[in-house]
Amino acid sequence: MNEAILPSMRATPPPEAPGVYADLGELMRLRYRSSGLSFLPRQPLHSILAGRHASRLRGRGLNFEEIRRYLPGDDIRQMDWKVTARTRVPHTRVYTEEHGRTALLVVDQRLSMFFGSKTNFKSVTAAEAAALAAWTILGMKDEVAGIVFGDAGFEALPAGGSNGAVMRLLGKIVEYNRALSFSAGIRPAPEMLNVALHRAEQLAKHDTLVILVSDGSGGDGETNAVLSRIAAHNDVMVVLIHDPLEMDLPKAGPRVFAAGDLQLEADTSKKSLRETFHDDFQERLEAAKHFLIQREVPIMPISTDEDVAKQVRRLLGQARRR
Repeated sequence: MNEAILPSMRATPPPEAPGVYADLGELMRLRYRSSGLSFLPRQPLHSILAGRHASRLRGRGLNFEEIRRYLPGDDIRQMDWKVTARTRVPHTRVYTEEHGRTALLVVDQRLSMFFGSKTNFKSVTAAEAAALAAWTILGMKDEVAGIVFGDAGFEALPAGGSNGAVMRLLGKIVEYNRALSFSAGIRPAPEMLNVALHRAEQLAKHDTLVILVSDGSGGDGETNAVLSRIAAHNDVMVVLIHDPLEMDLPKAGPRVFAAGDLQLEADTSKKSLRETFHDDFQERLEAAKHFLIQREVPIMPISTDEDVAKQVRRLLGQARRR
């Protein structure tokens, strides 16, 4: 894979407006907010990774650590019934996961992500979610690799278990992010989602944790097929970035909507249009969830209108007790 070159922080222009462009300093500071987060299989009851159907990552080998008293949120399947019967107090067996695994972050920075109606653009929220995941993985003493893709291409970064490896990934994300502009002549390329996933399939041979951070634009049958093949031998998680405006159309009268070279005029004051718009988003989201659930792939919906770290912590559950 090609080595990414970390851009000079002094050469990186300041954000034109908060939430419009990713800031490398902010992505670095997310390291301190990753404390307590984990992608390990054993999670609190309300974690997306603790679901009975689709949300349990396989993980790697487990090493026995200790037997301790049962705490609310512990996996009941790890109960030590012999000790429980002898002491008449519930006890559970605690395991730690082996280290040294590779996590591959596939981060979307296409023009479809250069949109936001609230706090952040989707491209910024994706950058922050990827940074939080990278720091979490590094904190688990695992290695971080990356694929950052835009409409014109992608770049793959080699795996590493150091601060430098994460910084190279964050630098490349910021580089792609800062290239986004409606006046830059970028032509939307929805097919780049599949191009990036095909590359991820080549790199993730076995027992890799593949985390896709994207709005899913351009997803089709080929996307499903590639994800299915990757999930057959690896753990996969989808971080779905969305904006509130994509869920609920505001009552704002006649408006012109554009997607690439296509334009559509619609009267948003019509209740039937707003209801259809909302129902269409929910149907697509439920279809994606159903597909991923069948392949035991957890999906983490992240909105642009709320702090990313708070959303991730809520979805993964609170910090795990030792």
